Amino acid sequence: MKETIHPVDQMLPMSRLFAYGLQHVLAMYAGAVAVPIILAQAMGLSTDALIRLINADLFTCGIATLIQTLGFWKIGARIPMIQGVTFAAVSPMIMIGLEHGKGDIGMTYIYGAILIAGLFTFLVAPYVSRLIRFFPPVVTGSIITIIGITLLPVAVKWVGGTPDASSPEFASPINLFLAFVTLCIVVIVYRFCKGFMSNISVLVGLIGGTIVAMLLGKTNFAAVGSSHWFGFVTPLDFGMPQFDIPSIISMIIVMFVVMVETTGDSIAIGEIVGRPIGKKELAKCLRADGLSTMLGGFFNSFPYTAFAQNIGLISITRVKSRFVVAASGVILVVLGLFPKMAAIIACIPNSVLGGAGLAMFGMIIASGIRTLGKVEFEGNYNLMLVGISIGVAMIPLAVPGFYHNFPKEAQIVLHSGITFGSIVAVLLNLILNGPAQETTEEAMEKVKAFDRDAFDASHTDKE
Repeated sequence: MKETIHPVDQMLPMSRLFAYGLQHVLAMYAGAVAVPIILAQAMGLSTDALIRLINADLFTCGIATLIQTLGFWKIGARIPMIQGVTFAAVSPMIMIGLEHGKGDIGMTYIYGAILIAGLFTFLVAPYVSRLIRFFPPVVTGSIITIIGITLLPVAVKWVGGTPDASSPEFASPINLFLAFVTLCIVVIVYRFCKGFMSNISVLVGLIGGTIVAMLLGKTNFAAVGSSHWFGFVTPLDFGMPQFDIPSIISMIIVMFVVMVETTGDSIAIGEIVGRPIGKKELAKCLRADGLSTMLGGFFNSFPYTAFAQNIGLISITRVKSRFVVAASGVILVVLGLFPKMAAIIACIPNSVLGGAGLAMFGMIIASGIRTLGKVEFEGNYNLMLVGISIGVAMIPLAVPGFYHNFPKEAQIVLHSGITFGSIVAVLLNLILNGPAQETTEEAMEKVKAFDRDAFDASHTDKE
């Protein structure tokens, strides 16, 4: 009998790999380049240095994604998980850099801390992965829902069209129109097209929305003409890394936050694609984060983690193959080496991205609700667990500066709704339900081991 290949391990035709992979890249591109832009501005780097940072970031994003999706030895979860720069590291990196001086000197201390923090993550991955048993379905569903809700403000800001909400252009009628058109295209293609076209509904929406924006004069391709055709990523471009104990400790704290986020994201993806994440898989996933972060320090980039933005895309497209996201990794590597190609993608208006983002991030919330729909809420404390964990995660969304009186180290955790909400969900589960519960992985294994024929036969005999 021919062995059935799991959808995660299915290899698709090259044309579809490219189309689906490009769709993932377009969904995460704005978030991927945001961190180098913010850091370069804070550190007073030149425009040329900013371009090098963006190229290095895209290049390393691609390598990190290939490591996570394809895997080797005990590294990489081998699930459709695209890697991107973690925003949790932005403030600590700026603090480290400014403490040791702006410009190249500050950057060398940042990269020294990133290298050591990446090595630390790689080494502790097997121990952190043992925490997987504290993630039963009620916690998993809460985390997936929190991820989606936390990302929605990102889509809303994209819809506004400008990074500054105080700008007169923010949420202007033309920006809202472009977001609405893009969202309509996504929904129409998803509903009325079949097969391949339905699966690339987000890509079609982004292309269609950009074309409408061009017709309305809302795109600017000036950066394409001024960009170089080829730009090689030079390792240690800012100089040899410098190692400072307080800076390293600060970055290690960031990586603990990253590990919590990665745990939640990997569990969410495993839930969506039907490949539960166990202790062994999580250890491989976290090792990949550690290795990719070390590569980030070497290639003038940053700490890496799963990009939650793309989880919703998997839900929409129903394409579960990890090779699709591996194709995204190849595209990112190419974009990192050919700045002109990256500049073309950068011309997609934010409002167009926002229209697609509303659909993608909303689908993550729907996936979380679906998982929670399988949880028993009668005769236990699960309702309280879900309510409080989601409520706590919403605090930094409702009031972004709510935790400003806390120490900087604590703010790294508290300002991330995903991280703090996940921690609260795990702790409440331990307090209210106790540790001896069936994990999502164990529940799925029982389903796999269930013999339907034997069950029917035994009940027929009794009748």
